[in-house]
Amino acid sequence: MQRRILVSAGEASGDLYASLVVEELRRISRDLEFFGCTGPRLRSAGVETVVDAASLAVVGLLEVVAHIPRIHAEYRKLLAAARLRKPDLAILTDAPDFHLRVARHLHRAGIPVVYLVAPQVWAWRKGRLPGMRRTLRRLLCIFPFEEEFFRRAGVDATYIGHPLAGLVRPSLTRDEFFRKHRLAGGRPLISVLPGSRRGEAARHLPALLDAADRLYREQAVNLVLPASVTTGAAFFRERLGRSPILVIEGESWDALAHADLALAASGTVTVEAALLGTPMVTFYKVTTPSWVAGKLLVRVPFYSMVNLIAGRALVPELMQSQMTGESIAREARRLLTDENARAEMKAGLAEVREKLSQGPEERAGSTQARMPVIQAGETASRRAAVIIQEILEGQVVHVA
Repeated sequence: MQRRILVSAGEASGDLYASLVVEELRRISRDLEFFGCTGPRLRSAGVETVVDAASLAVVGLLEVVAHIPRIHAEYRKLLAAARLRKPDLAILTDAPDFHLRVARHLHRAGIPVVYLVAPQVWAWRKGRLPGMRRTLRRLLCIFPFEEEFFRRAGVDATYIGHPLAGLVRPSLTRDEFFRKHRLAGGRPLISVLPGSRRGEAARHLPALLDAADRLYREQAVNLVLPASVTTGAAFFRERLGRSPILVIEGESWDALAHADLALAASGTVTVEAALLGTPMVTFYKVTTPSWVAGKLLVRVPFYSMVNLIAGRALVPELMQSQMTGESIAREARRLLTDENARAEMKAGLAEVREKLSQGPEERAGSTQARMPVIQAGETASRRAAVIIQEILEGQVVHVA
């Protein structure tokens, strides 16, 4: 009997993570049909599009206000599809402002909800926890410190490891990458990553262009900007003018893996850089009203996920007014010239990579009822698929 699963992702990273889980579910079971809110990766995985995830990609506390009517229309469209098609289970990925509302409706309709990528309520908006306890069948956490936090709050949470661990790798050697893009051999490579959305990239570009000019005047370097699918290379080429930065289409993992340094907007790309062992300077800027509101609400010792996982200030964080061309260039110069600083950061990034690569303990022989057996060394997406299949079947699923 064909079973239906609603899958919804609101951002590029969530689209990737959810698509990996869908691919694993297809390997486990052939009788599954998928539909929902999709980006390009979910569509490639065969998920039917009801809502385009690009319509939900808005960053900032106050920036979202102007987009509320459109987002609400997409919300209603997704829920209408759920009412019509009555899925056996829903997988909601990230985008908590949108998906926690969807979860409440689906729960009332008797549809089990698995939430992939935990909302960062450990940082702010802890008032979401009671609703999560009521509406989520299982919360799948991708950062190691999250499981204990949510379990203490009464949410059925499982740490599955990070979906990118074991996946992020270059496709070209350094020599091949340099030859392909006609980069000067023997010069350091700096990868410039202003963000995967046009709004955030536009806010970050002025300071990054200033930093690039300063660094290029002082030292012969290669500067590469791998444009994401969601922004596109043309967006950056129109704005760079006579900058020494070379814009390329995609190839972010190669650009990161072979870089001597990354200038990275705080977000998923910093985790990718950590997994590849690339030293980095992180930054982020939002509108002034959003920054003021965020300062009142957010309670975390660090803004970068790399520093949160490390538990210390491992990588520089240049946030809001601290993000200037001068400050970015200064931190970049230090990491390019100070071998001790580079070695210390690379050792710390190796610790972060190890933490992200570790999944839950092997559950073979577990005495807990209805707990799936998850083998040590499996990918996060495979672990997620096993758990989801177990919920669908209502029984223990053993994976060889």
